[in-house]
Amino acid sequence: MPQSGMIADIDYKKRFLLYVKNKVLFNKCLSNIGIEGVFCDNEKEFMENIYNEIPECIVVDLDFSSDMAFEDILKSIKNMDFMLEVPILVVCSKEKLASMDMNKLQVDDFLVHPLDELICSKMLELIRSRSKRTLDANPLTKLPGNTSIITKIQELIEGKKDFALGYVDLNYFKAYNDRYGFLRGDEVIKMLARILVNLVNQIPEDTFVGHIGGDDFVFIVPLVYAQRLAEQIISFFDEIVPSFYDKEDLKEKRIISRDRQGNIKEFPIMTVGIAIVLNTEKCRFQHYGEVAKVAAELKNFVKSNRDISSYVIDRRAT
Repeated sequence: MPQSGMIADIDYKKRFLLYVKNKVLFNKCLSNIGIEGVFCDNEKEFMENIYNEIPECIVVDLDFSSDMAFEDILKSIKNMDFMLEVPILVVCSKEKLASMDMNKLQVDDFLVHPLDELICSKMLELIRSRSKRTLDANPLTKLPGNTSIITKIQELIEGKKDFALGYVDLNYFKAYNDRYGFLRGDEVIKMLARILVNLVNQIPEDTFVGHIGGDDFVFIVPLVYAQRLAEQIISFFDEIVPSFYDKEDLKEKRIISRDRQGNIKEFPIMTVGIAIVLNTEKCRFQHYGEVAKVAAELKNFVKSNRDISSYVIDRRAT
């Protein structure tokens, strides 16, 4: 979405980096699941590729390396900040597996010789899916991020499913952050995440909660639950949020902070705004970008009165 805080399209087009003996088999496996791979012939080439482009996953055949120090290389990879979230899959003999200390090696999964094409393909598919979830998850709340949100919306649209998408964000959060600091601001965000997850999880049907970033969240629920859920979110938030303020500020029902232009101003206690977009048989979206556009319009409308927590539902779909 073009507006600040709305969903942005992020495409992870990263390759697998492989240092393996059986290139033919792994090439077939990668082809089976539509993944691009880069094969290395020696350890120097392997390390050069890591520094040239962060891979989506690393696959290393420990029986292929004649140098036992290669296990030390794997440990050093995990010590690189930019490689911390990249999964490492090792391939080895059963004998070597028995002697390996997984706590020290810091790998994420393994395959044992002799390799089976189906099992190998599924393992690569699994580790890729796991990698995407890890990379996409919001580091603060661990909720699915932009890519997962976009994928979920598009899947529902293409499946011609009815759904309600709620866009949730906080009013006066920046002023709170400036007044109390980022650590206390993060606690407010985690509180809102818990409210959303706890309430949405009570719905016994296909649902979803995602964290776009900052104080911006989305939920996806069946149409019949949308209005009641919005009311519950507001009720819980309004009840809990006062506990995040100092007694003096709470007594005055305001804080002194700076606006986006740097001017000293008074700000009310935080409120929550919810904009709900409906995808129904009478009004089907063709692409998540259309959902984003309507959500942005509704967000502007619900923010027209930020001093109270409120929600708006796009009734054009009904």
